[in-house]
Amino acid sequence: MSAADTSSGTPGVDLSVQIGTLRLKNPIIAASGTFGYGLEFAHLVDLNRLGGFVVKGLSREPIEGAPAPRLCETPSGMLNAVGLQNVGVDAFVIEKLPLLRKFDTAVVANVFGCTVQEYVEVIRVMEDAEGLAGYELNISCPNVKKGGRQFGSDANQVSEVVTAARKAAAKRPLWVKLSPLVADIGLIARAAEQAGADGLTVANTYPAMAVDARSLKSCLGNLSGGLSGPAIRPITLRLVWETRKAVKIPIIGLGGVENAEDVLQYLSVGASAVQVGTASFADPRASERLVGTLTNALVQAKRLSIIEIHDKFVAENS
Repeated sequence: MSAADTSSGTPGVDLSVQIGTLRLKNPIIAASGTFGYGLEFAHLVDLNRLGGFVVKGLSREPIEGAPAPRLCETPSGMLNAVGLQNVGVDAFVIEKLPLLRKFDTAVVANVFGCTVQEYVEVIRVMEDAEGLAGYELNISCPNVKKGGRQFGSDANQVSEVVTAARKAAAKRPLWVKLSPLVADIGLIARAAEQAGADGLTVANTYPAMAVDARSLKSCLGNLSGGLSGPAIRPITLRLVWETRKAVKIPIIGLGGVENAEDVLQYLSVGASAVQVGTASFADPRASERLVGTLTNALVQAKRLSIIEIHDKFVAENS
């Protein structure tokens, strides 16, 4: 069966995409932090239909996370302060990964740490395990050895952590998830590319707050959290466009993807794929549903492959 038949179910329409050395059957990826370890959604979603999914962030040791409440709705979006809760990389490899191997989809492990060595150690634990397609490096974390400043806010720190992770991740592709809180995302993106990143996820959530006007308390257990959802899509679209102009490696757009039109917007400005995050809270099957609706959208747009979308946008706006 051809790639087009496998990925879309519509003869002649090819949804497959290439993210560095990793080929996905379609550009729809469930985002880290919104899809658990994938297993929690397996009874609701046909995971085999997705291009892939990124498991929730993994650290060297288990983390209990932030106090409740961890989520609150905002106009056109959502705030979250989960606190990077996870079972730790050892438990993931022993308990979760063997169950994920039965699915025919790309499983990507999100990795974070507070020092360069912590990033390296998490990757090393997973390097000899089977069932993973790649790693996604979350560099929106504070570097405790550099005064708590985010790894992703400084090009030199980006280069340091990505170089170290690239050496540790000898067997699999390495994506780097960029922070939106930078003066020049092109500069940060180039640093990651030059350090060995195979792809870039653009971008993480935006720090924000919500206050209950009656109680005058934070709507979250923490005072602040990360803003996601449709409200941030126009901002992140521009970040993807600026990143596309700065680097040659593939980009995965992340921010407010809810329908096929949103996907086409990200593809048009230079993303090779998208991640679906907040939409999964409202509809657990959002990512799977997008695979089908994207096929129809391409047919209506008279495009037979993903790459044609960006070429058309450049031609119309140059």
